[in-house]
Amino acid sequence: MPEFTDRVRINVKGGDGGAGCLSFRREAHVPKGGPDGGDGGKGGDVVLVADPRKSSLIDFRYKHHFAAERGTHGKGARKHGRDGADLVLSVPLGTVVTALDHETMEPAERLADLTRPGERLVVAPGGRGGFGNPHFVTSVRRAPAFAERGEPVSDRWIELEMKLMADAALVGMPSVGKSSLIARMSAARPKIADYPFTTLVPNLGMVRTDEYEYVVADVPGLIEGAAEGKGLGHDFLRHVERSAVILHVVDATGGLEGRDPIEDLEAIDLELATYDPELAKRPQVIVANKIDMPETELAVSRLREAAERLGRPFAAVSAITGQGIRTLEALTGDLVERERDRREAELAEEATYEREWHGARDGERDGFSIEREGEGAWRVEGAAVERMVVQTDWDNDEAVAYLQSRFERMGLDDALAAEGARDGDEVRILEMAFDYVGLREDDLPERADGPDLEIWDADDEGARP
Repeated sequence: MPEFTDRVRINVKGGDGGAGCLSFRREAHVPKGGPDGGDGGKGGDVVLVADPRKSSLIDFRYKHHFAAERGTHGKGARKHGRDGADLVLSVPLGTVVTALDHETMEPAERLADLTRPGERLVVAPGGRGGFGNPHFVTSVRRAPAFAERGEPVSDRWIELEMKLMADAALVGMPSVGKSSLIARMSAARPKIADYPFTTLVPNLGMVRTDEYEYVVADVPGLIEGAAEGKGLGHDFLRHVERSAVILHVVDATGGLEGRDPIEDLEAIDLELATYDPELAKRPQVIVANKIDMPETELAVSRLREAAERLGRPFAAVSAITGQGIRTLEALTGDLVERERDRREAELAEEATYEREWHGARDGERDGFSIEREGEGAWRVEGAAVERMVVQTDWDNDEAVAYLQSRFERMGLDDALAAEGARDGDEVRILEMAFDYVGLREDDLPERADGPDLEIWDADDEGARP
């Protein structure tokens, strides 16, 4: 039997983008061939896909790092680099994906809830490929001697949490006979013994009758305080969230401890409502089990009265002899069908249904922010400016000059001046630092290009003038 794993943390990384090519056409009898460097290929994405054939997250139990293929570099003769292959990871239906803070490893953002077959989530986008030098041709720059580097991407940690996608969930105190019931109702063969907490992981079974077909889950036994996390409460209760119908199983004998069935009923109701108030509104069938045992008539009668008082359907069964099982299956099947019809009606009213989410790309907007970092120092952040910096070839003076012109066109120079930047101030973007140089009005040439930035590497102490 495959091991059941329902929560894992994995590290994912998209492929880096390939570098653009610096190349010029070289042919006989063509003395002034133009630039013909190809673009670099895009890095592959890491993609999660909801797969109904998967029943757990066991594939991620022992392997935690996943990386997509990088894009290849461009070549001469306008030969573009190949895009890196996507890495597709299959996950079970009902997988909740959460981004984790890279430093604290605490949950930071819920990315998606994959509940339908084929739903896709790009959790680690690949980097953009760099442009080859033909992209930088202008009326005055006919032979650009630079190209872009590929965009590198960072890894990220995510948490995958599987919540069972069952139509009906069996809940109740430990040892009330839930495992015996699922074995009787379906072909599931869970571990069964006459002591508490026999079931440590959820079991799924398919129920098929002449009229109905649905999935039922045997959720491990709950105890008082489960909603606050006592025992394995949170681990068990989250598997009930997905279920359309709750089968609340009560031991009519009171169990080995001689518990009162009504008190058991009320205790589990309280735990469900405390964990998630919506669970209290879920269709629920009260199931009195072990009615084959002697002296259970009074308990069954009391449970039936409680069900009538609460307005819930009631079934008295014996998982051992099979008494009442067919009635319970039909009753559950009818409720499941109603819930399916209701859910389909809700989906039909939705204007759009997005089948693919993209994991948040840090600062995807093209804008930027400026923040003072002490006296004479400024920090500039934003996806666009950071991407420009990492894709610039810093060993090529022409590429650096082009970066400066891009900063000017996007308004960075003017924004720094508006914030109060002065000559000699340090401007920081990622790991690079720039000396801000503001031009005086009488120093401006005939066509002013605005303030300038002298660029140096923050990691090279001897580079700064």
